[in-house]
Amino acid sequence: MARILGYIATSLDGFIAARNDDLAWLFRYDDMDLGEHGYDRFLETIGTLVMGRGTYDFLEADQGPWPYDGKRVIVVTSRPIANPKGPIETRTDVDALIAELRALDDGDVWMLGGGQLQMAFLERSALDEIEIYVIPELIGGGTPLFPVTGFAASPRLISAKPLDKGCVRLHYAFAPIAS
Repeated sequence: MARILGYIATSLDGFIAARNDDLAWLFRYDDMDLGEHGYDRFLETIGTLVMGRGTYDFLEADQGPWPYDGKRVIVVTSRPIANPKGPIETRTDVDALIAELRALDDGDVWMLGGGQLQMAFLERSALDEIEIYVIPELIGGGTPLFPVTGFAASPRLISAKPLDKGCVRLHYAFAPIAS
């Protein structure tokens, strides 16, 4: 059974993007050394990526190549994607998708992007763990790490680790970790 994971960066004041989806504050940390917790190492463990339409649209607008060649990518959206930038599948039903993802055995699943879809999975007890990289920047507003929905939880801290350039990695479990 695949684990469903979050791996996301946030500003110190709790935003994943500044106003107008600006990520310049985060890109200043592209050369940060995350060691064993680096993005490339994380991505090696992932078999399937799941993202919402907003994250897909952000990636589609980027001038670079599709960053997830060789990975299965599922976009949760109710609107058709006429000319996808990369090989993707689409889904509309989150509950059916969760059941589908739980049946996978080809690597973990990464909930990529913003907090809206991650919150939908949290509300259904379907996000197992999350790694949050707190970047030492106050950006004053934008897209919050988690949207306010009234959902409450008490995740279990697995580890907290200071990293390069003042970044802190927080690793939480929302469900018991399989042994």
